[in-house]
Amino acid sequence: MAGDAQARVIDYGSMSRERVRTTHALVLRRRDVNDADRVLTVLTPGDGKLELIAKGVRKTASRKAGHLELFVHAALLVAQGRTWDIITEVQTIESFRHLRDNLEAIAVASYICELIDAFAETGDDLRSLWDLALFTLRVLDEAAAQGEPPPNLLPWFDLHLLSLTGFQPQFFRCLVCEQPLAPTVNFLALHEGGVLCPQCAPQRNDVEALDVDTLKLLRFFQSQPWPAVAAVTVRTPVLRRVESVLNRYLVITLERHVRSALFLRRLAATANSSDL
Repeated sequence: MAGDAQARVIDYGSMSRERVRTTHALVLRRRDVNDADRVLTVLTPGDGKLELIAKGVRKTASRKAGHLELFVHAALLVAQGRTWDIITEVQTIESFRHLRDNLEAIAVASYICELIDAFAETGDDLRSLWDLALFTLRVLDEAAAQGEPPPNLLPWFDLHLLSLTGFQPQFFRCLVCEQPLAPTVNFLALHEGGVLCPQCAPQRNDVEALDVDTLKLLRFFQSQPWPAVAAVTVRTPVLRRVESVLNRYLVITLERHVRSALFLRRLAATANSSDL
């Protein structure tokens, strides 16, 4: 009997340890529940996307609130709960404070987190997605400390996110004949996620012409690391065409508009009108 009692004590200790865990998390989204609580959608490196509850965080005296703002990278202690697991302790690792003082940078960070939220899955090991999200926010924060967000950042982020999540568009070979695409006018088939060569496109009525410069830039953003992309100055008309291709492809892939992209376009339109 004594042996059985000791075994039960050890087992309960093991259960207790399993009910509490630590994790790093990036806050993607949040919503208020009850009178003082908040449910957070976070990205973690090992468990993918999670929904966690921060109890009492909306109270004035809460010491957790500042550590659980949007875009914050935090270390969490999480306890198992019934509906949502509960954040019991939190410490900020990276606040990305510079981007919070720049409206355009805030909009770009919102876009990054909205797309990560849209593509991330619960329960997956998403270390590559985690690394991409943090790296992009770090670049954005550093740029915001010095001025404007880098113009090439979001197209580069879009293409690398699509590659990591299995939705990479094909920009190097024809979707039909699979031959390498020549440096000439080719044809974009957005719903199929790629490009057709001039020989295969005439049989189709659902494609659009894609000029040499736009295709070249899409390839470059897709295949190169950020330092190489950051060093390149792109003509604004070409960059806008690249952004149009990617925005429309994301709408097709997600089957909805990206809300943050609409806000970014309104910001850009406002900035352009003020320059006139």
